[in-house]
Amino acid sequence: MNERPARSGLEPLARAEPLARTSRPQILRTAVRMNIRGRSVRLRGLRLPPRGMWRWLAILGPGLIASSAGNDAGGIATYSSTGAQYGYELIWVMLLITVSLSIVQEMCARLGAVTGRGLLDLIRERFGVNWAVFAVGVILIANGGLIVSEFVGIGAATELLGVSKLFTVPTAAALIFYLVVFGNYWRVEKIFLLMTLVFFAYPVAAFMAHPHWQEVARGAFVPKLHRDPNYIFLLVGLIGTTITPYMQLFQQSSVVERGGDRVRYGPERVDVYSGAIFSNLMSIFIIIATAATLHAIGKNNIDTAADAARALEPVAGHFAGVIFAVGLVGASLLAAAVLPLATSYAVSEAFGFSKGVGLDFRRAPLFFTLFTGLIIFGAAAALTPNLPVIKLLVWIQVLNGVLLPIFLVFILLLINDRRLTKELKNTRIYNILGWATFAIIALAVAIMLLMQFLGLWGVKLFES
Repeated sequence: MNERPARSGLEPLARAEPLARTSRPQILRTAVRMNIRGRSVRLRGLRLPPRGMWRWLAILGPGLIASSAGNDAGGIATYSSTGAQYGYELIWVMLLITVSLSIVQEMCARLGAVTGRGLLDLIRERFGVNWAVFAVGVILIANGGLIVSEFVGIGAATELLGVSKLFTVPTAAALIFYLVVFGNYWRVEKIFLLMTLVFFAYPVAAFMAHPHWQEVARGAFVPKLHRDPNYIFLLVGLIGTTITPYMQLFQQSSVVERGGDRVRYGPERVDVYSGAIFSNLMSIFIIIATAATLHAIGKNNIDTAADAARALEPVAGHFAGVIFAVGLVGASLLAAAVLPLATSYAVSEAFGFSKGVGLDFRRAPLFFTLFTGLIIFGAAAALTPNLPVIKLLVWIQVLNGVLLPIFLVFILLLINDRRLTKELKNTRIYNILGWATFAIIALAVAIMLLMQFLGLWGVKLFES
């Protein structure tokens, strides 16, 4: 009689260990020669499963990549502006968002592992083509603009390092194209994971800024609210830039392509939680770095991430500014690769076309054509003179903010459909946290849109 999997869906990592250990460690040669039908065949590259610390590192993948990609040029600009304007006062918000981000990303990973299908694929099947087409339309507009901003971030950061964007932007586009089109999923994933190491630049910059750690702790654990409109905008901006729809799209599709399944779902959950904690911890360090330097001297106006790196230099030293710029290059490069992939996954899934990094132009023409087109469009637009980047980012964040609650409803309805998820459907605590996240984000977006509408008529919802 087959044993039913546990309700939690978690398989203990120790289950894969042999029941009896030999006194001498097993050694597997790098190549084995076998006779198959009279022919001698040499099998190479056979390896034992990773053990110890490497076993835990091998778990990391889509969760860490998707969450880290959220710390893109627009995200860094938002976190820098938060630290410059309000110091450490909004760190507590980042702690709450970390919980929400973990819950949302984990539900998408679980949907991918259970169904073996992407989010837009499930939306099309369960809710109809019209909803899928609507989601695709907004995704193309919003993600297209974000891709432009990532290449703008690459160009601005490399110019701070003394290299012209006319060279770095096309080079970055070519590298991303080559990596995805001529690579396989596992190679692409490893390179993306290596890119996340650049985020360690922000803890270094934060410590070099010599913050008051007692005030940091107060900002993290003592909530403080303001009634001025700018505070509300930044609050919505923090939510919108930390939990964005393309992160959920990439998370679920990557788990599917990685080969996750319901029986061995435990590692995917570890990956998701680790990624959410890591990425938001790096975001908090960005806030700390700018709060300890820019806010401390009254420099509150930061429009772009490059402005933050430039402003840090005279306060915290040349090295701190360079480190911040290096972090911006890596973050923008990662997001410039993940965003076109997430968009290509979504559009292909919505219309039932083949998709996947492991395929090629012949087997997945729409997927790779769209990916290539987005890369070319983003790089070309980033090199356009007098591009209104700030206005572009504002409208993109509004589109993402409006789309996110809709996506959350889809995710929550799908993950609670027992026909799809069976024993891995949401528990009560997951539903409480999931619907609470939806309510908070929907309320924040509604307030932001109401403030924008009333502002057209000269009416202020909150007085500054």
